[in-house]
Amino acid sequence: MNSITRRQFLENSILAAAAAAAIPAPLRAAEHRAASANDKITAAIIGCGIRGKQHADELARLSDCEIAYVCDPDRERAAEVAAHLVAKNRPQPKAVQDLRVILEDKSVAAVFIATPNHWHALAAIWAMQAGKDVYVEKPVSYNISEGRRIVQAARKLNRICQGGTQNRSNGALAEAIKYIHDGKLGEVKLARSIVYGRRESIGGPGHCEIPASVDYNLWLGPAVMVPLTRPKFHYDWHWFWNTGNGELGNNNIHSTDVCRWGLDVTGLGRALISYGGRLGYIDAAETPNTQVVIHDFGGKTIVTETRGLKTEPFNPNFKGGWVFYGTEGIIAGESLFDLKGKLVRTFEGRTESHFANFLKAVCSRKVSELHADILETHQSTALCHIGNISYRLGHASSPGEIEKELGQLKVHDDVLETFERTRHHLVENNVDLDKSKLTLGPLLRLDSDKEKFVHNPTADALLTREYRKPFLMPTEKEV
Repeated sequence: MNSITRRQFLENSILAAAAAAAIPAPLRAAEHRAASANDKITAAIIGCGIRGKQHADELARLSDCEIAYVCDPDRERAAEVAAHLVAKNRPQPKAVQDLRVILEDKSVAAVFIATPNHWHALAAIWAMQAGKDVYVEKPVSYNISEGRRIVQAARKLNRICQGGTQNRSNGALAEAIKYIHDGKLGEVKLARSIVYGRRESIGGPGHCEIPASVDYNLWLGPAVMVPLTRPKFHYDWHWFWNTGNGELGNNNIHSTDVCRWGLDVTGLGRALISYGGRLGYIDAAETPNTQVVIHDFGGKTIVTETRGLKTEPFNPNFKGGWVFYGTEGIIAGESLFDLKGKLVRTFEGRTESHFANFLKAVCSRKVSELHADILETHQSTALCHIGNISYRLGHASSPGEIEKELGQLKVHDDVLETFERTRHHLVENNVDLDKSKLTLGPLLRLDSDKEKFVHNPTADALLTREYRKPFLMPTEKEV
């Protein structure tokens, strides 16, 4: 049995046991202490799409939070979430289209931001400048410069700012991470982030009809005014660089954050490379539906894999998540295994509502109580951004060219084996890589402290964007 086969056999055994041993740790908000009217935090939900409605569900369970406003440039969506809260026996909130109405109301103490990505940072910074604490969904920014600006605003203005990486409030996972940080897994040099989830073609390109209920100027905000070619207005903004960050920023951010947390690495690392493509169909979208990013942190490596085409699970018994490989064992999900693949234990811990955790810190004014302080979520979000930057600067490459480039990497992963799995997956989807070539991004070296690339002005240009007046990103001096 060769080394790869042995490793695959061991991994299969581990992940089968991890799936069987997994204890669901729902991140739902449990009702906590009873609150008088004077104790309640007056809050607003900004963004009333799928995630905004979930925010409403979570906050409706918390007795010490009064939702005074719901806001969306689509007035029908705002009205829908307002009615949803009433149906849950919560007071009728005001439904508004312009978030600046909320920012001007001094009675609002906290805002929950669930807008499209391109609005996250500006909404968060404007809210903190207006004296409000902020819960902002992942990815916390549209680009790296915005993320750093949110951190600066939170620190300068002494605001509580939590990112929406809810796994940080998973008690069992926190215990698993502590086990790693205590050195009990031995030397841990590699972590994998696995996100496989089928995404069908969005259709088009064609004409996009802006719904009559939408104030498109407000919806677009800081983004560039360009013609829309997607058939569906809502949600599919994720797959366009003007407003979204692809599946890497949409879903892989969650397990990327866990990998960074477990490896205890900070900053952007010393180098990275990405390859992938939008393959298997032709539609209006721009972002890849297949993408691998390799992050080199010197002595440690994070490998993220994202698939949107029909795929088998990473392992027959493990659909996705995170895996840590240590010299004394392996952690997959919330389970610990020895080096022979035997389940040692499944971690346990008290899971707290991520929303309740934020509100607790709002009351105490202690940033240290946050499970996902904005600095942490900014750094994890930034890893997704730099992965996309490498991809966007890439060129069409043959499998041989990609293998040659990857073979030169000195990281803690069998990168050619990872590529071969990706290649096999695409072949199973009838993708001919000689005709529909993958995009191979350049290996980008980083100045982690400055959050810039090394001698690469082309890549540096993608650290920020041009902003549309009056939706301008405040400078460091202006926050």
